[in-house]
Amino acid sequence: MESSILESIGVEIIGVMSPVSICMFLVVLLVYSLSSDDPFSSTDSTIRTAANLVYVENPSDSVSQKLEGALLNAVVFVILIAIVTFLLVLLYYYHCTNFLKYYMRFSAFFVFASMGGSIFLSLIQKFSIPVDSVTCLLLLFNFTIVGVLSVFAGGIPILMRQGYMVCLGIIVAAWFTKLPEWTTWVLLVALALYDLVAVLAPGGPLKLLVELASSRDEELPALVYEARPTVAPRNGGGGSALGLLITGVMEAEAESSSSSIELQAVSRDNVNENEGRGGGGNIDYSVVTMEDFRNEEIQSVRESEEERSPLVRNFREGQLSSADNGQRFDRREGEIAAEAMRRGGVEIADRGIKLGLGDFVFYSVLVGRAAMYDLMTVYACYLAIISGLGCTLILLSVCRKALPALPISIMLGVLFYFLTRLLMEPFIVGTATNLMMF
Repeated sequence: MESSILESIGVEIIGVMSPVSICMFLVVLLVYSLSSDDPFSSTDSTIRTAANLVYVENPSDSVSQKLEGALLNAVVFVILIAIVTFLLVLLYYYHCTNFLKYYMRFSAFFVFASMGGSIFLSLIQKFSIPVDSVTCLLLLFNFTIVGVLSVFAGGIPILMRQGYMVCLGIIVAAWFTKLPEWTTWVLLVALALYDLVAVLAPGGPLKLLVELASSRDEELPALVYEARPTVAPRNGGGGSALGLLITGVMEAEAESSSSSIELQAVSRDNVNENEGRGGGGNIDYSVVTMEDFRNEEIQSVRESEEERSPLVRNFREGQLSSADNGQRFDRREGEIAAEAMRRGGVEIADRGIKLGLGDFVFYSVLVGRAAMYDLMTVYACYLAIISGLGCTLILLSVCRKALPALPISIMLGVLFYFLTRLLMEPFIVGTATNLMMF
């Protein structure tokens, strides 16, 4: 029994770590492929972005100037993120959900078309790929439209949706690697601290979003990678019960699955009451039988998911133990969907583990920046990030609530980078050049 439980947990954790590893690996390949002589990664002309509004790093600046400028850039960037997050809270408070949905779709379209197109053109120029402008434009247009539909539309295969979510993370992370070195490291640490405060602090902006969503029993539009256990549906309604909690487009399916759980609990209570009364009372079998049939099918699928996913089973048991009926679980499911709105975070939902897209981006930015120095630092940072993600998943199963996934992994990654660069690499290079170690 222990081996089967460990094996199931391992499959679920691998389902999260595999796309993260793929995203980081492809970002490292882009960093190595796009050298400094192509337009995308040109170091001669630094692009002014929201992450370096105050200070533009120059190689001739002193260490104190670089550190002070990087701190100012990080503070300004975090303040801008906080302001935007509070603006999203206000929009959601005044029921501007449709605006949030369209904004996210436009953002994804811009990332695929503009930022992704720039990387695509850089690769064509770098490797001298023979392609005409019409074909290039057609390929980029198809990639963009299919990408937006795959991320936000319903009825899309889960593998295609996951693949385009990883592509979003790769494109954004590749652009973040263009930031100066000092600004990048200080910004990563600042974002990890902000993520910790914004998610767990009582007055944090992301905490306010959670409270609003839980009070309304609604979901927020979010870019979230879902690594759910793959379970085949038993009937036509199974696809609805296993619908994604990624965007607001899927709200109807999520609400139907939540109501199915509540109806199932009520139907069983009614049956038990009538059995206790000796079969007294009239029951409208024309309604109860159809609802019970549908709910039994959905409940059986969910129970089969729990058998394959001990993390999900433990999470649900921890939530249901403090309630007398299914309403507590429905409220918690709304909180889980609201937590996914934040930039980065990991959570156990009713259908498996979910990881915010921001985690993909900043994990890959850290590894991509390490790749600009040496492969040894890449290995060290990768192991640190994966170890931190594993620790976060363990804490997730213990705390049984959504947690920020950036702090542990980012702190370990930054620490391992500087330890490897300052201590480990000089030692290994020195011993290897003196023929003391091969």
